[in-house]
Amino acid sequence: MKKQQPQISEERILEASWELLGEEGIEKFSMRRLADRLGIQAPSIYWYFKSKQNLYQRLANQISKIILEEFHSEEDWKEQLAGLATTVRKVLRRYPCSTQMMMMTLPHERDIVRFTNRMLLCLESTPLEQEQKLQAVLTIMNFVFHFVLDDYEHQRNVAAIMKEQGELPSEEMTHLLDGMSEADAGLFRTMFKSGMFELMGSDRAFEFGLKLILLGIEQVIKEQEK
Repeated sequence: MKKQQPQISEERILEASWELLGEEGIEKFSMRRLADRLGIQAPSIYWYFKSKQNLYQRLANQISKIILEEFHSEEDWKEQLAGLATTVRKVLRRYPCSTQMMMMTLPHERDIVRFTNRMLLCLESTPLEQEQKLQAVLTIMNFVFHFVLDDYEHQRNVAAIMKEQGELPSEEMTHLLDGMSEADAGLFRTMFKSGMFELMGSDRAFEFGLKLILLGIEQVIKEQEK
C-alpha cells in the first residue's frame, strides 16, 4: 500500500514554525528542521514561502494580525498607547521568538502595515508633528520589544544554569559583590541583596517603564500647546 503523504498547508507550516521556535529557539531554526517536523522534504516548503526571510515576514504578519484582533480601545491617546503596548507584550509572550520576528522583518505585509497604522492613529488627535508621532510610537514599541526579549533571554539563561548546575549561583554572586568596594558596587549590592532585581521582567517593571515614556510624550505635547 502506498504511503500517504502528510497534509501540508501554509497554516500548518506557520503552526509548525511556532512549535519549533518554542522548542529550539531561533538560533537552531532552519527550513530543514521545519521540514523534518512536518514530515516532508524542505523544497516543499518553498512552494509556500520563497525563503526563510519570507517565512519570518509571514510569522510577523500573523502576530500583527493577532494584536489587532485583541486590542480594543477608543479612549484618549494615552490610554490607547498604554493598552496597545500591554496587548503587544501579552501576544509576544505567548509566541516564543515572535519579538525577534517583529524586529527582523520589514513592514512589507498587509497586517504589519495595519498594525503600524493603528499605532500612529493613537496619536492622531494630538498636536504632535508627524515625525514626532512616528518617533513616539517607535520609542514605545522598541521598549516593549526589548522588554519582552530581555525577559525571554533571562528565562532561557536561568533554565540553562538550572539544568547544568541544579541551582542558581546566588552564593557566587554574593561572594563577588562582598569582595567589591562600596564605590564600585555599593548600591548594586544593596539592591541585589534586597531582591529588587527579581522585579526584572515583571508587570510592575513594565508598567513603570511604560509610564515614564507616556509622561515624556505628554510633556512634549504640553510644550507643543504653549
